[in-house]
Amino acid sequence: MSRRENQDVQDTNIPSSPVASPAPPAAADKHPLQVAKTVDGQAVLKRLQSELMALMMCGDAGISAFPEAESIACWKGTISGSRDTVYEGTTYKLSLIFPKTTPSSPQSEDKWSSAYDVRTILLSIQSLLGEPNNESPLNPQAAALWSNQEEFRKMLMKLFRPSP
Repeated sequence: MSRRENQDVQDTNIPSSPVASPAPPAAADKHPLQVAKTVDGQAVLKRLQSELMALMMCGDAGISAFPEAESIACWKGTISGSRDTVYEGTTYKLSLIFPKTTPSSPQSEDKWSSAYDVRTILLSIQSLLGEPNNESPLNPQAAALWSNQEEFRKMLMKLFRPSP
């Protein structure tokens, strides 16, 4: 999973697998699924369209995602902090980029399943905000602060920049 800074705290690219992959050529970015007219390409298109419809109909609070412009393979999403957590009242933007082989051929089989869908991914990230795994933190400073929720919230609000 690759990460890059955004105008919020962080804008996260979530490919279909948890392993970072090189960016596709610029020409492929514009219409990655329209170029793929193979059976696999059509399956990916159908899967992502189905996931979009399911996400729009689910009504889960605090999560949303929608394809960007002309490409169903590139989505922009938001996750709101859950009630009764230090993240309550904050919203985070993220990007989801799905390779043409989504979901049947992830770049890494480790800890990935084709049963994962966009909704599940967004809900999992939202859940991790309120219940992080401090035994294996990506950010040791945040993990150390987590035990003192008041101090953690102060640091969060110091670093958080709401989007316009």
